[in-house]
Amino acid sequence: MTIETVDTLIIGGGLSGIYAAYLLTRKAESFILLEARKRLGGRILSPEEQGFFTDLGPSWYWPAIHPKTARLISYLKLDGYRQFEEGFGRFQSVSGAVETVSGYANEPQSWRLEGGMFVLIERLCRTIPRKRLRLNHPVCGIEKSGNEVLVNVGALEQEPQARFKARKVILALPPRLIASTILFTPDLAPDLTQAMLKIGTWMAGQAKFYALYDEPFWRRAGLSGQAFSQRGPLGEIHDGSNNKKAPYGLTGFIGIPAVQRRDEELLTKAILEQLALFYGEPAARPTAFFYKDWAREKFTATRLDQPPMYSHPLYAPPAGQTSFWNKLIHFAGTETAPQHGGYLEGALTAAARAVQ
Repeated sequence: MTIETVDTLIIGGGLSGIYAAYLLTRKAESFILLEARKRLGGRILSPEEQGFFTDLGPSWYWPAIHPKTARLISYLKLDGYRQFEEGFGRFQSVSGAVETVSGYANEPQSWRLEGGMFVLIERLCRTIPRKRLRLNHPVCGIEKSGNEVLVNVGALEQEPQARFKARKVILALPPRLIASTILFTPDLAPDLTQAMLKIGTWMAGQAKFYALYDEPFWRRAGLSGQAFSQRGPLGEIHDGSNNKKAPYGLTGFIGIPAVQRRDEELLTKAILEQLALFYGEPAARPTAFFYKDWAREKFTATRLDQPPMYSHPLYAPPAGQTSFWNKLIHFAGTETAPQHGGYLEGALTAAARAVQ
């Protein structure tokens, strides 16, 4: 089998990996990006409907506290709009009773991107030579060979489908996914492996829905579209509408654990019933409905990610290491950022660190 040689291999085609590829393109350095899926974006996923892009992964950015993200959006000449929050909210108790409550204004203000979050990936890719991006390339093994690294693509139990040699490797993946799916030769130090396995992958245990409508009937009733429930199946809901025009939308997160989310059809029915309870019968009849369970995504989640996260972790490089094997391999996933881990900001920060 022919071994393809390159200066830098980027493993992972989410925002962190794509941003690293963008930076290396600007530096005119030789690289190849390997993405396991048949698409780019990782946890950024924005299916299109009526010219509107629904965010089933990250939905928001916060210019006031995420300067790298704000600068990149401005540099790429992308447009944002503020999250709609005007009006009253809804709250459902454990008993199932629903009441109208004061609105939950976010501070700092949340913003959405025109074209969905995937437009970030699409615009960055315009600057990257297409031949540098390899889809359907799941990495199964990484081997240290002197001052270089050999990377195998394929399934662990099978012969490699492709092999690459590089002077540097950027791991733009969640640490837990790296430790669970890639065989390293020689073995990594036990404390590093354990630290990687203990870092929960953000969103990996979550599921998200998006319901679209021709009219914003909840706004006309004086409601913001925000709701929280202690009963479920939805735990958190927000207005997910287009910017000042149709389609209008409700979006949010499923509030029950991944292990209980087996029957998507039954769950969809329960979601629509709950939306109708919050916002009236029109909410049960969306023009389009999207659902994504990230816990079922083998290139995002592992079995360790099944238990739900109830708060945002304090992320950091695993075992305090930003690289290993004498700086042959560098971490770049958002969970390895020293600040804003799990957010877009963390993905950009970790990628820039790895490239530098």
